[in-house]
Amino acid sequence: MAEGRWITETLFDELGIRIDYRAKKLLHEARTRHQHLVLFEHAFFGKMLMLDGATQIASRDAFIYQEMMAHVPLFAHGRARDVLIVGGGDCAIAKEVLKHKTVRNLTQVEIDPAVIDFARRYFPQFTKPVFADRRFESVIDDGMKYLSRAGRHFDTIIVDSTDPTGPGKVLFSERFYAACKRRLNEGGILVTQNGVPMLQPRELTSSVTRFRRLFADAACYVAAIPTYIGGHMAMGWATDDRRLRTAPAAALAARYRRAGKFATRYWTPEVHAAAFALPRFMADLVANAGAG
Repeated sequence: MAEGRWITETLFDELGIRIDYRAKKLLHEARTRHQHLVLFEHAFFGKMLMLDGATQIASRDAFIYQEMMAHVPLFAHGRARDVLIVGGGDCAIAKEVLKHKTVRNLTQVEIDPAVIDFARRYFPQFTKPVFADRRFESVIDDGMKYLSRAGRHFDTIIVDSTDPTGPGKVLFSERFYAACKRRLNEGGILVTQNGVPMLQPRELTSSVTRFRRLFADAACYVAAIPTYIGGHMAMGWATDDRRLRTAPAAALAARYRRAGKFATRYWTPEVHAAAFALPRFMADLVANAGAG
């Protein structure tokens, strides 16, 4: 029975943690070639999507993740014209990226066409403006294979991946990060989804360790997203320009004004600058990544 069915997040099974959400209505469920997908309506969080038992998006708080994944690297860079999103088939981050007037081309590489198909049906608020924008190109491909081939270079690469299991596992590998570096322009920025450090410390430390072998600056920044349980979520950060991470709020505010001061609900210049100030336990994780 779809009404009242409990949908279980199993991402933290090995820690003895499960989160159950009662579905007000089951909207879509399928096992695609790559993953199990379930989309349902929740009384508080609205539409929620889970892939392989892990929450990907919820209408109530999705803006936090989307804005911080898009606006932090783009405003830190200040002049990004060519942007690549790996994953992100719901097009929510793409919608935020396209708010930046500096962006001339946005390419999104999604491995699973079923994710885009259901997003066009159930999240048209994201997909309609994105697919109508001439700057946007949708590519159905494996992100690793796409980056490994010779092609265009980018000012910013945003990796909107699932956790490091199944098809998302390779997107946390050193060879993937190396492929990203080869496709970044000088001064380019790579940002990644790196889980909740309280519950997934290795997801962060393994990425930072690999970043350090490839980039001059390897770090992370944080955002608090209620449906990603366990405290602050970490976004991985890698670039060869050390100055970009420390852009002051005043400089970010000037860039925001030049961009048209489009509406945001979480990102502000001040939040951006503060997001790199990590709680001690997280700063220690980053500082000690790769040690020993």
